[in-house]
Amino acid sequence: MPAAAGVSKGTLYVVGTPIGNLRDITLRALEILSAVDCIAAEHIQHAQKLLAGHALHTTSTRIMPLHQHNEGSAVEKIIALLESGKSVALISDAGTPAISDPGALLVQQVLARSLPVVPIPGANAALCALSASGLIAPHFFFYGFLPAKSGERQRKLAGLKTLYACILVFYEAPHRVLECVADMVAVLGATREITFARELTKLFETIHTCALGEALDWLQADENRLRGEFVLLLAPAEEPGQEDISPQAVHTLAILQRELPLKQAVQLAAEITGEGRKKLYARALLERKTET
Repeated sequence: MPAAAGVSKGTLYVVGTPIGNLRDITLRALEILSAVDCIAAEHIQHAQKLLAGHALHTTSTRIMPLHQHNEGSAVEKIIALLESGKSVALISDAGTPAISDPGALLVQQVLARSLPVVPIPGANAALCALSASGLIAPHFFFYGFLPAKSGERQRKLAGLKTLYACILVFYEAPHRVLECVADMVAVLGATREITFARELTKLFETIHTCALGEALDWLQADENRLRGEFVLLLAPAEEPGQEDISPQAVHTLAILQRELPLKQAVQLAAEITGEGRKKLYARALLERKTET
């Protein structure tokens, strides 16, 4: 029997919340948050801001913290609430809980006790970035956050290098984005395309695509580009044996490079010959190294 409108007793609701713009929340999520007995939140202040932004009162709803440092101890408290018939909503600071955010352990343990878990779909930064990136591939691989140390990060990237026909999706913090991109260039090469999606759904939202070899210059050209949370999307790697380009394309590229900057010459050569932009860019870089 429902404990309140739209809410069942003893049920954990995994609720997606906005990643920036507070209006990006579903009517169902608002209904659940207003009706549950308890909200398990990554940070209480973030939860209070979200609730206040939608005029949801918390006098009858207890908010308790569940974050990466206390998830183990919080799990048993929440399960006790569920077993007593209380309803609980799990939220993170932004987006969908348990995806590069706390909550997965809680969901696992609640299911292990044969208690119901109900997902309430909402915003997700990775899918938001993918939808607006313009990158085309039959598959994508969501990695989340790479290791913080450069050596380990490079080893992880090397292991992903041969995921062909697959867009690679990462999250990154602003204070590590330059180091992360530098490691991507070192491991994956300068020609692979990267899309930066930062501050998604917020006032200074930015989505920018360029070759990895140009990425550090782009980031450092404006200090504001280093602010905010990042989604990094890497275009699919070229499969072995796909690097050859026609003599006509080589000739066209050589002519255009005499008169135009590298990026513009590559773009025009791709449009004229139908060859892939990344292949032409790699050829142009190789020729420049040979000349020097």
